Amino acid sequence: MAEGYARATGKPGIVLVTSGPGATNTVTPLMDALMDGTPLIVFTGQVPTSAIGTDAFQEADVVGITRACTKWNVLVKDVSELPRRINEAFAIATSGRPGPVLVDLPKDVTAVVLKGLADSTPHVANRMKQKFDIFGQDRVKTPTVGDFQEIAKRINYSKKPIIYAGQGIVQSPGGAAALKKLAEIANIPVTTTLQGMGGFDERNPLSLKMLGMHGSATANYAIQDADLILALGARFDDRVTGRLDAFAPNAKKAAADGHGGIIHFEISPKNMHKVVQPTIAVVGDVTSNLTQVIPLLEYKERKPWFDRIAEWKAKHPFTFVPSTGDEVLKPQQVIFELNRQLLEIKKADKNQTFHITQGVGAHQMWAAQFITWTQPRELITSGGAGTMGYGLPSAIGAKLAQPSAIVIDIDGDASYCMTGMELLTAVQYKINVKVLLLNNNFQGMVKQWQDLFYNERYSGTEMHNPKFDMMAEAMGAKGMYCNKVGDLPRVIKEFIEYDQGPVVLEAFVCKKEHVFPMVPAGGSLSDMILSIDHHKK
Repeated sequence: MAEGYARATGKPGIVLVTSGPGATNTVTPLMDALMDGTPLIVFTGQVPTSAIGTDAFQEADVVGITRACTKWNVLVKDVSELPRRINEAFAIATSGRPGPVLVDLPKDVTAVVLKGLADSTPHVANRMKQKFDIFGQDRVKTPTVGDFQEIAKRINYSKKPIIYAGQGIVQSPGGAAALKKLAEIANIPVTTTLQGMGGFDERNPLSLKMLGMHGSATANYAIQDADLILALGARFDDRVTGRLDAFAPNAKKAAADGHGGIIHFEISPKNMHKVVQPTIAVVGDVTSNLTQVIPLLEYKERKPWFDRIAEWKAKHPFTFVPSTGDEVLKPQQVIFELNRQLLEIKKADKNQTFHITQGVGAHQMWAAQFITWTQPRELITSGGAGTMGYGLPSAIGAKLAQPSAIVIDIDGDASYCMTGMELLTAVQYKINVKVLLLNNNFQGMVKQWQDLFYNERYSGTEMHNPKFDMMAEAMGAKGMYCNKVGDLPRVIKEFIEYDQGPVVLEAFVCKKEHVFPMVPAGGSLSDMILSIDHHKK
């Protein structure tokens, strides 16, 4: 929930938990937040300082356990440390690439009352005012005017450039506007990561949608063929690059020839040169650095490049065969209809905001493919960690953060089963979240791998589900159900318009559908499987 709040607002989500299992239960969201750059501050209870190391009731080495999944963590042993540690927590969670921090609080430290802060304990007051440096910030090389001129020269010279934008564009103030200006002034097509979706309006003709393992064929072919890649606030995740030695061969060749190449704008120095070796590395806030480059750019028509892109778009759109009559609903069809109606709302009311969360799996990828992402922070999902069960809690957090927004969790049956009990929280506090639950009685993405690569040997993927609409009613929410094509437009409309509390729409869908395109494990972006027939060949 705190992650959903943070992703919707850009402000850190705050978590308070008790000692022992309360603290250890935060490990998965901490890992999730670290992988996706989500600002999170977790305050954990701890046994009294006198009991640390004695295996006391609910004692756990929380600092040790969470060291690998936080940007920073600390055990506070004296109440006088607390003001500084809290200030540090907020600064570190929100500076540079955002992320999670943890402050471990022994019971005796939190029980102490600090009186006369300014008079009797002036050293504590001084600590509250004390400024501090974040370790390593002085090691960041500031880009020079010469760097920006060289970047602009390469962009202006390029024949087949592409912008590859990540979540840094969404998180950086003014990032989406700077990206739009860059793309339109220099006439460059834009693809985004999963977490970068919404950073560039996909209704713009320059949009190629998402790239990567289940990204658009157009985006994948384009990045392989491009002579210049502008990577903006992205970290070259393995789900984006595919096999590294085969990634972006033309850009690498152009760099070797003295032009083009890969230009990486990134705020975190540790993400530079970690996966892909860029031709030029630009460390710092992506928007601030782009504003130095944009005035130096020239408009180029690049007709052969855009003709090629148009061919790919026409030949390889995201597609599916719709159900008709009494056939079982296709999951893509349900999301397609939801998107159609959301676009109508956007057209009618340009001030209406949206947050769409997901669990993790096939439904997540179909949402990425068939929703038209138009606004920064519109998509809220678990990327690097791939945490099933993320959808409903993050939707609750997002709705609390933005009460006027329409917040929809597009979920799968397996993900929902992991955190569906949180619907009770939404009911108790009258939080009007919406859950569109695609039920195919399977863990769909794992089933896809078992279908394609393991001769349909199903292990641990078949679900034995309850009636989710009835379960929602039992919890005090509104439950809805749809399994007929003819009912879909009416039911989706009613689902969107319902505003009397949380609502769960269970759509019973076909279990045989797969997510395509798909880059197989160990394959390059050029090795995409475009359909089931293509795979069989």
